[in-house]
Amino acid sequence: MSMPPSTEHARSAGTAAPAAAVPSVELRRITKRFGSVVACDDVSLSVRPGEIHGLLGQNGAGKSTLMKILTGLVVPDSGEIMMAGRHVEVNDPQTATALGIAMVHQHFSLVGRMRVWENAVLGELGRVDRDHARRVVNEVGERYGLAVNPDAYVDDLSTGERQRVELIKCLRRRPGLLILDEPTSVLTLAESRELFSVLRRVTTDENTTVILISHKLDEILHATDRVTIMRGGAVVARRDTAGTDARDLARAMVGREPATWTAASAVGSMDALVQGGRAATEGDVRLRLTDVRATARDGRPLLSGLSLHVRAGEILGIAGVEGNGQAALGDLLSSLLDLDGGTVEVGGSAVPTGEPGAMHRAGVGVVPEDRHASGCVLDMSVAENLVLTDLDQVSGSVLVSPRKLRERAARLIEEFDIAVPSPDTPMRLLSGGNQQKVVLARELAARPTVLVAAQPTRGLDVGATEYMTERIHQAARDGIAVLLISTELEEILTLAHRVAVIHRGAIVGEMTRADVDLERLGLMMGGRAA
Repeated sequence: MSMPPSTEHARSAGTAAPAAAVPSVELRRITKRFGSVVACDDVSLSVRPGEIHGLLGQNGAGKSTLMKILTGLVVPDSGEIMMAGRHVEVNDPQTATALGIAMVHQHFSLVGRMRVWENAVLGELGRVDRDHARRVVNEVGERYGLAVNPDAYVDDLSTGERQRVELIKCLRRRPGLLILDEPTSVLTLAESRELFSVLRRVTTDENTTVILISHKLDEILHATDRVTIMRGGAVVARRDTAGTDARDLARAMVGREPATWTAASAVGSMDALVQGGRAATEGDVRLRLTDVRATARDGRPLLSGLSLHVRAGEILGIAGVEGNGQAALGDLLSSLLDLDGGTVEVGGSAVPTGEPGAMHRAGVGVVPEDRHASGCVLDMSVAENLVLTDLDQVSGSVLVSPRKLRERAARLIEEFDIAVPSPDTPMRLLSGGNQQKVVLARELAARPTVLVAAQPTRGLDVGATEYMTERIHQAARDGIAVLLISTELEEILTLAHRVAVIHRGAIVGEMTRADVDLERLGLMMGGRAA
C-alpha cells in the first residue's frame, strides 16, 4: 500500500536488514510519570509489519498511556520511538497522522447531529468537497466491508454502525499503523466478529499493522498474532498467540493464578462461562416493573414499556449494548427518574417514582454506575459516606453523634475489609476498589429487600472484582433480590441466575443461566429476534 511520504522515506532507509525484518513500529524504554504515579515504566514494544499485535492488561496497566505516547497525545519523559527502523519524534497528533498512525479510541469521537460524510472529513483543512467525501465513504466501506450510508445522521446509527464510521475515518487515509483501544466494549458479539474480520482483511490486503488494546482474553486469542502483556505500567510477558492459552495469559496479566470464575469474568474468557449454569431461585417476587415508560427532557424515549421481575435470592442480569436504557433503569430505582407510565413494586407494594428517598425507604439499595457522580461524596470522610442514607442510625436526639458515627464506621470497615488508615480519611484518598466497598457496605448495612448493582466491577482490579463478585453472590444467598446491570457479558454470566436483554429501553427476551445461548443472546443485544 502507499504510505505517507515520511513513512515511505523511513522504510527505504533501512540497510542493515531486509525490509521484512524491520519492525513497523518500535517503542524503546518508554517511561512516563504523572506526579508520583509511574504510568509507563521502561516499556519496550516491537510490532511487525502486517500483524495484529495484542496489548493486554487490566485497567490501569499503562496500555492506553503507551498508545497516547505513540499518537502524540502524551509526551514521554524518556525513551524513543522508531518507525520502520528510523527514530521519529511524535510530539503531537498531527505528526502522528503524517507518519501514518491512526487510532480508534474507546469512546467515539463523532458528532451525532452531523452526517456520516461530514464526520469523515472533520479536522481537514481547506474547502470540503461533499461529493468527493461521500464517494470516499462508499469506496472505503466497499473495500473493507464497512458499508454505511454517507448521508445518514450519526445519531440515527446503531453502535456497530458508529464503529464503522470511526474505522472509515481512519482507513480512508490508508494508515500504516492502526490502533484500536478496547474496540468491542460497546459492540454485540456479532459486531465484534465482524470487526475482527475487517482487521484481518486490512493486514492481509494492505499490509497495515494493527495494535489491539484489550483486557479480554477471548478477543486477544482469537484476533491477534502476538501479544504483549502489561501490569503496573511495565511489560511482564510477551507471547506468540498460537502458542498460549487463556490460563497462561491470565496468570501473566494478574500476577497470580485467579479462580476460574473470577478469571473468566475479570479478563473476558468465555470458555468457563458457557459450560453449565446456576439454578434459579423460586423465592417470592421482591421487585416488579410493569410497562414502565420514561422520556428525556428533549423528548427522547429512555424506557419503552420495560417489564421485569426479580425473586428473593435471585440475581437477574440485564445484558445489552451500552446506551440502551441501562442508565435510565438505574436512575429509576435510585428515585432520580419519574415515569410517564407503568408501575414499580417492591415487596408487592407500589413505590412512587421520582420522589427523593422513596426507593430507599421501600428497601431498595443501589450501587450506582458512577460511584463518583452519585455513589459517594469524595470530600467527605469514609465514616460520613458510610451513613449518608441512614443518619438515624448515628443520631442522638437532635444531632449526629460522633461516637456512634465512628463506632458504626469501624464495624463496617472491618466487616467489609475496607483498607483505610482511619474512618476520618477522605473518600478521595481511597483506591477505586475500596471506594466501591464503602458504597456496597453502606447499601447492604441498610438490609435492603432489593439490591441494584450497576456496573459493579467497572474500573476495578482483579482482587477488587473477586471481592465484589463474592459479596453479590452472598447477598443473593441471604435472600436479597439482586438486579445486576452490566454491559460486560462475562460479568453477567459469572453472577446471574437468569439473563434478560435490554434494547432501546425495553426487555426483548430472557433465558435462564443454564440455557444461555451466546448466538441467540448476541442477536437479541443487536435488536434482532432470536
